[in-house]
Amino acid sequence: MNNDNHAKIVTEILGMVLSTNRIHDLTKETAILGTIPEFDSMAIMTILTLLEENYGIIIEDDEISAEVFETFGSLVDYVAEKVD
Repeated sequence: MNNDNHAKIVTEILGMVLSTNRIHDLTKETAILGTIPEFDSMAIMTILTLLEENYGIIIEDDEISAEVFETFGSLVDYVAEKVD
């Protein structure tokens, strides 16, 4: 699966969890951690759970850092590395 497909899936998950229209304007460089008020610790846990369910993966606690959620692109890249 290529990064465009991962980006689409991540966008859909973010849209479901964050319930905001701003999700569809995300680029790889868009900062998400600290810039989207709805993006809190509960949202992060829900996003991780949905990624695990959607991709059939297990995300270990020690794999997650602030850098993963720094930008939309860093989150998509993390998913791509984990899945591919």
